Amino acid sequence: MISKFLSKLKSILFKSAVTSETPLKIEKKAAKSAKTKTKTKTVNPKKNIETLTTLPGVGAKSAKALYEAGFKTTKAVIAADEKDLLAVSGVGINLVKKLKKLK
Repeated sequence: MISKFLSKLKSILFKSAVTSETPLKIEKKAAKSAKTKTKTKTVNPKKNIETLTTLPGVGAKSAKALYEAGFKTTKAVIAADEKDLLAVSGVGINLVKKLKKLK
């Protein structure tokens, strides 16, 4: 009788000794929580390229070139170093000057 009481007390205090869930239920919960944690943000390249065209002096071709070079947002373009921008084909010194005025 005392051993039953102690095991019950132990299960209450530590909650890992006795569980009412079967291993299958635990596995389903883990799979469900893994699905909810792995939500990824979908990236729309066309939308990002259109956003880059809002910068002064940036047209469709230069926006596409900037996007392909790794500049995905307008903030990334504005914060970029002049040398990095000039390395992108289709981007000249005049465009870089216009972009640096935005800082």
